[in-house]
This record gives sequence, structure tokens and C-alpha cells, in this order.
Amino acid sequence: MQFMPHSPSNMFRYFLWVLFFWSSLSWAIPPTISARAFLVWDVSSQQILAEQASDQRVEPASLTKLMTAYLVFDALANQRLSLQDEFSISTRAWKMLGSRMFIDPKMKVSVDDLLKGMIVQSGNDASVALAEIVAGSVEGFVDLMNIQAQKLGMKSTSYKNPEGLTQTGHYTTAQDLAILVNHLITTFPQYLPYYAIKNYHYPGTPLANDRNRNLLLFRDPTVDGLKTGYTENAGYCMIATASKPITTGLARRLVAIVLGAQSEESRAQEAQKLLNWGFTAFDLIALTESGKSLEQVEVWKGQIDTLKLGATKAHYLAVAKGEKVSMRAEYYKPLIAPFTSGQVVGKMLVSVDQKLTRELPLVALDEIPLANWFKRNWHTIRLWWSS
Repeated sequence: MQFMPHSPSNMFRYFLWVLFFWSSLSWAIPPTISARAFLVWDVSSQQILAEQASDQRVEPASLTKLMTAYLVFDALANQRLSLQDEFSISTRAWKMLGSRMFIDPKMKVSVDDLLKGMIVQSGNDASVALAEIVAGSVEGFVDLMNIQAQKLGMKSTSYKNPEGLTQTGHYTTAQDLAILVNHLITTFPQYLPYYAIKNYHYPGTPLANDRNRNLLLFRDPTVDGLKTGYTENAGYCMIATASKPITTGLARRLVAIVLGAQSEESRAQEAQKLLNWGFTAFDLIALTESGKSLEQVEVWKGQIDTLKLGATKAHYLAVAKGEKVSMRAEYYKPLIAPFTSGQVVGKMLVSVDQKLTRELPLVALDEIPLANWFKRNWHTIRLWWSS
């Protein structure tokens, strides 16, 4: 039977129902983006929220410098380098074309300043200088870049230089860039503040070249990185990240990747649209907390008869507005001691709107040694009778 909203009250209810129905559908639909490819990555939940042409090969331009920085950060973290170490600048670095921090062979520049020159000013000269410092030569450093890309799982990436100038065989994808940025943020959070620096220039170099090209740093206080890039082949590219507090001590971080936009302004606007949409359209749900019990179950042949089950770390899920999350534990039965803390005994099944979305390891939170001989044998008999 067809519903006919005759009365004004029925008309109003019908209007509200239609409005709610379409708004609930539209929450999870990303905005229209004017770019060749884009991707929104939720670092907190380790999820892709939206993507378009994300597996399409593109020229990364200066987004290449993210891998260059990753390898420098790795050298710093492993104490092969120090931020205070100073190095002479090679003629090769000095003569680099494109964007520069304007260093020359008469200078001795610290690793700290070279990082700022590469990240804030997008200096090709700084990129080459850092490559030579880490690997001894640009060619050796490019080998390290490709080795690291494969280690991280960047299967559709090939590097030919450390700065991002156009070169045959130099390419990546939005998906691979998301992998790289995720590892950079989570592995080296101590160096992320470099990407939030708005202005920098090395003493004795042109002051006019000191402004970070990430326009969102100047517009959105939640944005604290990461990198922009441009070549004629690549178009205008940007990877922006923003962090917003959810509760005390917990912040949610998103990454927006925009590749092949039409202008510097366009890439900033499109990245901003994606970040705003990601924060608005999805809620971050805490699935587990480190060490917090999710289930308490019966244990056989142990000194203790119950075992707490949970997770060794916190897990989060980004859920579109209006979606319902449910969790169900599955574990081995019967659970027979001994158990060590952290031992996997099953899995937690996470469903969104009754569709299985994720499986998490379910672990023992307690250590339970074997019981004495009498109790073990008594439990053996009980298990035999109940089988």
C-alpha cells in the first residue's frame, strides 16, 4: 500500500524521515574532489576512509622527500647520525635545480638545518646533501629508498632520485604514499614537528624563500604537516595531516592525500575538504584497551579457575555516523592451563551493521600455572564425563 501523507502532521513526519534517511546515507559519501587521485587514511584506526584512483601510478614530485626524510630519521633514531652533526655541501647538491634552500660548498650545515631546508623549503639541494650524508652517494641512497619501499610494502613505487624531479621510472601511488606516511608518523613521531614549521631559512640565504608551501598550516590549527609537491607532469600534490583531541590523552589523526590538482590553492582546498569530511562523517570507536578485560572465562587444570581475556594494545575503528558496532569473542574450548600473559587463545570478531569487519587477537591477561596433581586429574575426569 502506498503511503500518502494527507495531513500536515503526516507531511512533516514524512519530510523528517526522508531528510534523516538521505542524510544518514550521505555521511559516508566523500566530497567531490578535483584531482587525479586521492585517499583519506585514518592513522588512529589504520583504515582507508575513502579513495579514488589510489592504485594509479603517478609522479610523486617533492612527496619523494618523505622517503628521504624517513631514511634520515631512521639514521638518527639508530644513532648513525646526530642532528648537530655538520657537513660540507657538495657541488652536486649546490647545483641542483628547482626549489632550493640555497646552500653552497662554502658552508658547513647541520643535519637539523638540512632537514628544515628539505621539509619546509622543499630544498632539492638539501635532499641531495642528506642523501650523500646517509649513504655516501645519491645512487647508493636511491638504492636504500627502493629497499625501504619494499620493506614497507610499497609494491607500486620506484624511486630514481631523492628530491622528486621528473625522471623516467620514478613513480608511486596514493596507496603507497599512505603506507609511507603511516609508517613515518607511527615510527618517528618525535620528528613530526618538523612538518609543522611554517617559516625557515638558513642564515645567509634569501629570506623570501622561507615560507612552507603547505597552506593549511596557516589556515587550520589542527593541521601539523606534511608535504607538498609540484612538477608539470605530477600537477599540484599534497599530503596533509591533522590531529583532533577526542578524550583526555587521546587524539585522532587523519591523513589526506591529493594528487594531480590544478593549482596550489586547489590542492589545499581539496585536502581540507577531505580532512573535514573524515572528522565529521566518522566516529572513532575504542574496541579494546590495553590490558582491560573483555571476557572472564573458565579454566581447567590451573591454580586459578578463571582467566581474563583481552588485548595487549588498544584497537580503534572508524565508523560512519549511524552505523552500529558489535563484538563477539571466540576462544578455544576447553581452556586448559598453563597460560602465560599475552598468550593468544582466540579472537574477537568485530561487526559493523552485522557485517564482519575486523578480527582482533584475544589474549590471556593473566599467568596461570598448572594446578597440583590431584586437581589436574580431577579436572581430567570432569572433562571426560562432560564430553
